[in-house]
Amino acid sequence: MQKVSDIMTTEVISFKPDTDISEAAKQLLENRINGAPVVDEDGKVVGILCQSDLIVQQKRFPVPSFFTLLDSVIPLVSQKHFEKEMEKMAAFKVSQAMTEKPVVVSPDTSLEDVAALMVDKKLHTLPVVDSGKLVGVVGKEDILRTLMP
Repeated sequence: MQKVSDIMTTEVISFKPDTDISEAAKQLLENRINGAPVVDEDGKVVGILCQSDLIVQQKRFPVPSFFTLLDSVIPLVSQKHFEKEMEKMAAFKVSQAMTEKPVVVSPDTSLEDVAALMVDKKLHTLPVVDSGKLVGVVGKEDILRTLMP
């Protein structure tokens, strides 16, 4: 049975939380990758920045949805969700736009488990962590390559 360590990319493009958004976008485009891990100064994964996190900056200002019931205004989106969306739209640094606490896998994770995670959670790139440190990434293209003879 193949494991993540068999197919992962070990030369990882990653960002620091204080990287400028424009530099991160440039790196994603130039390297033709969907996303990259965000690591702190100790190499610990603190987030992941994907193209979709950057595209949100082009979105229109989201007017919060709500409904009224007996003269009460009830929001359909939590205040925290609304504030995070606004922060992403106005982001200047990676830390403001990244998805925090990303799903990570270990080098020993089976390809079947990785495929299930990607499909079930609609993920494209997963950081690979060993002993708390980033050691690689595995993406959908890595899994697809295993299907080729």
